[in-house]
Amino acid sequence: MKRNIVITGGAGFIGSHVVRLFVNKYPEYNIINLDKLTYAGNLANLKDIEDKPNYKFVKMDICDFDAFYQLMQDEQIDGIIHLAAESHVDRSIKDPFTFARTNVMGTLSLLQAAKLYWESLPEKYEGKRFYHISTDEVYGALSMTHPEGIEPPFTTKASSSQHHEAYGEDFFLETTKYNPHSPYSASKAGSDHFVRAFHDTYGMPTIVTNCSNNYGPYQFPEKLIPLFINNIRNRKPLPVYGKGENVRDWLFVEDHARAIDIIFHEGKVAETYNIGGYNEWKNIDIIKVVINTVDRLLGRKEGEDLDLITYVTDRLGHDARYAIDSTKLQRELGWEPSLQFEEGIEKTVKWYLENQEWLDNVTSGVYQKYYENMYQVK
Repeated sequence: MKRNIVITGGAGFIGSHVVRLFVNKYPEYNIINLDKLTYAGNLANLKDIEDKPNYKFVKMDICDFDAFYQLMQDEQIDGIIHLAAESHVDRSIKDPFTFARTNVMGTLSLLQAAKLYWESLPEKYEGKRFYHISTDEVYGALSMTHPEGIEPPFTTKASSSQHHEAYGEDFFLETTKYNPHSPYSASKAGSDHFVRAFHDTYGMPTIVTNCSNNYGPYQFPEKLIPLFINNIRNRKPLPVYGKGENVRDWLFVEDHARAIDIIFHEGKVAETYNIGGYNEWKNIDIIKVVINTVDRLLGRKEGEDLDLITYVTDRLGHDARYAIDSTKLQRELGWEPSLQFEEGIEKTVKWYLENQEWLDNVTSGVYQKYYENMYQVK
């Protein structure tokens, strides 16, 4: 079956993995990568597929309603996978307006354009899908309470048993009440509400997923894991918020891309699916694993760079713990994570160390200068 699918934010971290998966797996689909190419968008992430006949890049701001509505008509779009978003919490604290504009108004722009185009067709919404990717941060924070002696990190094999033993039923479910604590999570919560409202009001076939922290290749190095890999490589300080005791549930990015593929094709309209790895780690424990892994792969003495850890003032509104219960997704669609953190971090660290030119270009901004001439990036 031929499909014409727009993937927004496709030059970003998660988006580039989704674009690559769809382009390679579905040669009969036309995949349009729509990205504004802000600091986090990098077409070098997709060098390996840029010449594929079923791939096309379009530089566009998702807030540009007229341009996107025209694209919907020109390309006869029947599927939208929406990943484009401002996503860094620290940036949202300094500049909440940009997050509201992109995440809320940008999503609304896409929804309205899709609505007008699809409702103009004889078949209307039949065979159409608007899939919105969100975050676990919209749910707020979870309890850190657990029995003595049972605390993260847990097993090296994907399993929910130890997590439930430690925290009982204290996980984010699809039915968990929204309680965002940062401008970033508030803007994502707003966009989620608009997506669901377009289904309830107009009957648009929408799906929302909320995912835990992703890590892996091509992540912009303002995020914890690639930032620390690069700092360890260059023996720079590793800034740790507070005492490093905040807990996050980590998922390898390729596992997330697989989940998106399954949900886009098999998920039920108007449903929400949580995507997580049952893979909780305290930040300080992750950092120590990253240090030991980088040191070992660089031929240094393992743990040699532990003294780079520098504790800094905690972030405003820093949530204590996030953890996703993916039971619904596993039960209904058969997805489960393929990698746990020890395996995934080994693969991730090796990639960054073997792709130092990519990392250096990103940290220096060279990649942006390259694309300024090609796409008039502002």
